[in-house]
Amino acid sequence: MPDYTDQHLKDVLTRNKTIAVVGVSTNPVRPSYYVARYLGLKGYRVLPVNPGHAGKSLFGQTIHASLSDIQEPVDMVDIFRRSEAVPPIVEEALEVCKGLQTIWMQIGVEHAEAAAKAETAGLTVIQNRCPKIEYQRLFGELRMGGFATGIISSKL
Repeated sequence: MPDYTDQHLKDVLTRNKTIAVVGVSTNPVRPSYYVARYLGLKGYRVLPVNPGHAGKSLFGQTIHASLSDIQEPVDMVDIFRRSEAVPPIVEEALEVCKGLQTIWMQIGVEHAEAAAKAETAGLTVIQNRCPKIEYQRLFGELRMGGFATGIISSKL
């Protein structure tokens, strides 16, 4: 797996503003939910994608069944699916996402062939990382053992 420099990750997080989150959940305890919510709170335009929840609303946006249903430019596709599900998502993203710059695969998600295909098409690819964690780490928001808890304890 590639070793991404902090500057590279920071550049990716700075230049991408509209993020399609594939595999987002409507369940607030699921990582895909709170990562998408966090990114939205940080000023990113988050476009939720999940065929099982298509048509519902999440974070003020209509959930799309697929990337093909998104009618606006997408800078980054953030993939919250198993590694074996990555190739058709990357294929669809390359075909239909106008303005696409980045394919981001979440922690535990990697697919060398799909990554190579996206890179050959000129995209930046990040694998096995979380944009929320990287944002917090790189923009100075991590506290208390690496978690942005929002709670400060006087017992430390």
